[in-house]
Amino acid sequence: MKILGIGVDIVENNRIQKSIRNPLFTKRIYTPKELKQSKTVHNKVGYFSKRFAAKEAFSKALGTGFRRNLNFKDIEIINDKMGKPYYVKNKKITKIIQKNFKIKNFKFFLSISDEKKYSTAFAIIEKS
Repeated sequence: MKILGIGVDIVENNRIQKSIRNPLFTKRIYTPKELKQSKTVHNKVGYFSKRFAAKEAFSKALGTGFRRNLNFKDIEIINDKMGKPYYVKNKKITKIIQKNFKIKNFKFFLSISDEKKYSTAFAIIEKS
């Protein structure tokens, strides 16, 4: 296996707490599934902050940032039954990865964490 990209990001939770008060912000950044899942968590600020950091980390792992028609909502983070977060593969992300890295098969890895003031995420894109 070969690592194609690594990205990391840290977010000040207070900044996201202020931003999520605006429904336009949440609709622009988070997918409908992420918004639906947010209704089941108690710590909304932590939930949204970690996902914001995860989206930023993923864009860095791609090596593009949010350019070339890549938007926050193109990157979706969902939790499995055990609570582990993961990136959802979709057609747009697959196309970007195949074009940027000239590969067909790949995997994503994600680790997110938060403390009182900060949330952080670490993303890896690996050739499989």
